[in-house]
Amino acid sequence: MNAHDLLWGMAPAQLPADAPAWAVEAISAGHPVVVRRALVAPGHVAVGVRGRLREQRFATVMPLAQVTRRVVPEALGAVVLPRDLPALRALEHLRPLLGQHAWGVAGSAGFELATGIEALHAHSDLDLILRSPERLERGDAQRLLAVLDTAVCAVDLQLQTPFGAVALREWAGRSRRVLLKTCGGAQLVADPWQAVA
Repeated sequence: MNAHDLLWGMAPAQLPADAPAWAVEAISAGHPVVVRRALVAPGHVAVGVRGRLREQRFATVMPLAQVTRRVVPEALGAVVLPRDLPALRALEHLRPLLGQHAWGVAGSAGFELATGIEALHAHSDLDLILRSPERLERGDAQRLLAVLDTAVCAVDLQLQTPFGAVALREWAGRSRRVLLKTCGGAQLVADPWQAVA
């Protein structure tokens, strides 16, 4: 399981007692949970429950044995929805430009593409991930960012390295160190493709 994968199969009874009512409602309605980065016990996966509102996010864990279906971000790049929203127009525009990369859709757009549940609005960003097992040079990152910046809405792309995730916009910038999100937390690193000590 990787961060941003969507998982189905969690039951309301698996939520902790302090889970908010909206989270219980989402799980009861059969909504998937989103894999997140965190260290958890063997046989479990760290997940987040999404509510209708942006601030409605609840972190919990899910037993791997309960997973009945998994959708990865890469499976959503070709999905087309009939709604006319900036994030979906941006996806349509970028799809042929990203074709040669191992990329996928995450965030609200990924959730809506995978479920059909309306999660996007007129001011939503488009969240993308790019699998980057090999180092992406900073000049290449700047060129890719220039492509993303031609879209009709803000596009946030995360580079998924073997050691965590770094924002493309940050890696394309001038800072010597960048924020790498790992299962053990976020760390400032000089090279996101090197193991964190």
